[in-house]
Amino acid sequence: MAAARALGLSRLAAASAPLSGRLRPHPPRGRTPLPRAALHGSAPRPAARVALVLSGCGVYDGTEIHEASAILVHLSRGGAEVQIFAPDVPQMHVIDHTKGQPSESETRNVLTESARIARGKIADLATLSAANHDAAIFPGGFGAAKNLSTFAVDGKDCRVNRDVERVLKEFHAARKPVGLCCIAPVLAAKVLRGVEVTVGHEQEEGGKWPYAGTAEAIKALGAKHCVKGVAEAHVDLKNKVVTTPAFMCETALHHIYDGIGAMVKKVLELTGK
Repeated sequence: MAAARALGLSRLAAASAPLSGRLRPHPPRGRTPLPRAALHGSAPRPAARVALVLSGCGVYDGTEIHEASAILVHLSRGGAEVQIFAPDVPQMHVIDHTKGQPSESETRNVLTESARIARGKIADLATLSAANHDAAIFPGGFGAAKNLSTFAVDGKDCRVNRDVERVLKEFHAARKPVGLCCIAPVLAAKVLRGVEVTVGHEQEEGGKWPYAGTAEAIKALGAKHCVKGVAEAHVDLKNKVVTTPAFMCETALHHIYDGIGAMVKKVLELTGK
């Protein structure tokens, strides 16, 4: 009886032993076994390198924070490598966001304020080169119209920050995609002649599109405006420019998040990575 029990235990131990310690399949005669990695498809594709250009921190005098955050989330989900930039220049003015009014005694720097969103990991826009990145994205917020350009004051006669203009032209010349949302498409409309962009609808529609007049200014700049919903993105394939309305529309936050996601997805697709 003891012998039978010992035999059963030895068989149980053999059955539960790791496969590596038991049978090892052999390749057919004359064939070399494939490397393990080859059984799992091709090597991972390189990540798209995306430059995110900010204009401060806060909707009324800098970058719209929810837009910047949504862009970063979608880029992260898309596997992109992100580097954040902002110009080292003074803000046009500082807004007290509790009152919606200028704080006359305050002055702030665009790069310093943008570093709040970037968690300190940020570089001067002057160092951004299209040669080192596959795409660039510009969130909105009034900073795009006040600090990256003078659109908020001068409309169609606006000037664009020197480095912003350089960056847009570099990426365009290199056939690398640029994404812009909210009011930021006016930058492309000013710099890239004949570009197609969207800032949403062209009528206010009872206050749903409070900044609808921007579409006419875009046309006056020589660009084509394309009507799109807040959850949509417009793709100008010729110029590789992708735009979405974002907070140009008064709507629930998740709709804006979805539209930004559509824009980011198209930008990443256009990088080819």
